[in-house]
Amino acid sequence: MAAPPAVPETLADLVEQLGSIPLHRIRFHPLPGTATEQDVLDIERRENRLCELVDGVLVEKAMGFRESALACALIIFLSAFTRPRNLGIVTGEAGMLRLSSGLVRIPDVAFVSWGRLPGRRMPSEPIPQLAPDLAVEVLSESNTEGEMDRKLHEYFDAGVLAVWFVDPKSRTITVYTAADQFVVLNENQILDGGIVLPGFSLPVQQLFAELDREGNG
Repeated sequence: MAAPPAVPETLADLVEQLGSIPLHRIRFHPLPGTATEQDVLDIERRENRLCELVDGVLVEKAMGFRESALACALIIFLSAFTRPRNLGIVTGEAGMLRLSSGLVRIPDVAFVSWGRLPGRRMPSEPIPQLAPDLAVEVLSESNTEGEMDRKLHEYFDAGVLAVWFVDPKSRTITVYTAADQFVVLNENQILDGGIVLPGFSLPVQQLFAELDREGNG
């Protein structure tokens, strides 16, 4: 496990610690360093805004219309594979997860096998302590390299088996099986489920075709 981060001395230190994310995504109420899981839930209920909890700081989740559409399409593909086989639960971009004490992340898509769920049942708490088998992040304009690198290490430190970074801009999917082991798939290649979802297969082009759909007439 990584050592706890140093307490930031300046705002610049805090921004760097969070991965050099844009300032508009860092909430200052409650004050950075004092936020709790209850604040995550309160803001979602009061403002309909999703925030992750990182080092006592509320960080607004980066998401856009196109990114959400891609996440929904991927959920459909994953659910079509997992539900008939009753393999577990697929969650979307509001599925809050406590990866460790004081760390709440919200992957855009996640798959959790029944074996990781207490009693092999759907959790009742709004922020369950769970490391999914698979975490998927659909990259947005305000996601920085530092932020995504931090998320990547947090996921694997928590016990996630695979992480997919879906990039709408380059139309690629980077598949990580460890923080330092990855392959980049383009639209001419096939995304498979690896050890997490053996037998799952999806042409990368089929996923990104969601961005090209048009209405009739």
